[in-house]
Amino acid sequence: MTQLSAAHAKPSDGSKALYGGKGTRRITVRDIALAKERGEKWPMLTAYDAMTASVFDEAGIPVLLVGDSAGNCHLGYETTVPVTMDEMTMLSAAVVRGTQRALIVGDLPFGSYQEGPVQALRSATRLVKDAGVGAVKLEGGERSHEQIRLLVESGIPVMAHIGLTPQSVNAMGYRVQGRGEEAAQQLLRDAKAVQDAGAFAVVLELVPAELAAEVTRVLHIPTVGIGAGPETDAQVLVWTDMLGLTTGRVPKFVKKYAALREVMGDAVKAYAEDVVGGTFPTEEHSVH
Repeated sequence: MTQLSAAHAKPSDGSKALYGGKGTRRITVRDIALAKERGEKWPMLTAYDAMTASVFDEAGIPVLLVGDSAGNCHLGYETTVPVTMDEMTMLSAAVVRGTQRALIVGDLPFGSYQEGPVQALRSATRLVKDAGVGAVKLEGGERSHEQIRLLVESGIPVMAHIGLTPQSVNAMGYRVQGRGEEAAQQLLRDAKAVQDAGAFAVVLELVPAELAAEVTRVLHIPTVGIGAGPETDAQVLVWTDMLGLTTGRVPKFVKKYAALREVMGDAVKAYAEDVVGGTFPTEEHSVH
């Protein structure tokens, strides 16, 4: 399906809104295209397990990203680079099983698509067939053009990712991308390249707000911002950052909506003190 035809397709269940909409089927990339056409903003979160994903799905989050950020958040790696296809397949399958409505996007980890389009197709096919994701995400603009094109031509929807690309941390570090005229023009070229290749959306990470707004105006596919200001079509956050589970410093662009680490810590201490003090279990919690 071309981007033009996708933009004029209609959801089969009659539900229009991505966030808060109702329906008995999975959200698809054509629904994402329609949201762009309507000017509707929508939220995306990361998810890495069935139980957490079910909470987000029930809350109405329309798109869940099984990000390779799981490497930092759940697997104990310092960066996303060590994450493997085996790990991404397992995590993606769990998220799919825990949800009913959200579009599940699985990340292609470092080393699973850089060799070229054929390797990218093999990796993406695994996430689609073995994990059941509805789309995949990969990093890179112009350099990933051919990978994206082959995947889309093969029937696999692709969400692109430009700006700060964490898998390239060893080359670029963690810093704002697109500052200065030359860098801004390169980011615009990257955005147009992934759209031309057939990506249904593009993540803009750590990009100046003014540049992200310009990219959003230029493209007919949705932009998903993370540290890219308020003018993108959608926003995404790593859920452990957003809910206050992450330790240490978090990026400036993160807004904490809960203090989950403190809540969990207090609950664990209360449980431990009950056990040590002999007040748990009580008769109420005993089996006879």
